[in-house]
Amino acid sequence: MSQRFPIPATHAACVACLLLSLLGSAAATDKLPVLRLNVGKHSVVAEVASTRAQQETGLMYRRSLAQDHGMLFVFRQDQDVCMWMKNTYVPLSVAFIARDGEIRRISDMRPLTLDAHCAGYAVRYALEMPRGWFAAHAVAAGTEVRDLPAPASAGD
Repeated sequence: MSQRFPIPATHAACVACLLLSLLGSAAATDKLPVLRLNVGKHSVVAEVASTRAQQETGLMYRRSLAQDHGMLFVFRQDQDVCMWMKNTYVPLSVAFIARDGEIRRISDMRPLTLDAHCAGYAVRYALEMPRGWFAAHAVAAGTEVRDLPAPASAGD
């Protein structure tokens, strides 16, 4: 006959928090394809999120980004997209980019918020970088982004 020992609620809560933390860390470390983009006169390294699952996770749970590193979201079709910062600890700026590589809008985003930051235009890409990166590098709406992946390569 086995005997059960009750686990105090505080211990159960700690175990649950630990498990959620580990799951978040696993999601944040999944390897995504990486490419180098030219944003105006500047080179950046971007992880590519092209599937719905990759885009839903984005940069969630990350605590930092390397210098000149970000994430490129590649959408299956041109559309007015919105971004948010759920479970995202790093302050970010997002550039919404048209199919032809032109930045249409840049928005600064606060960590851990559900505020919607929308392109306001039909775009094919969104590039998230550490907040202030675009301003610090004199990148604005109208700047060209080169070496973007072909739109048709976006996955599901």
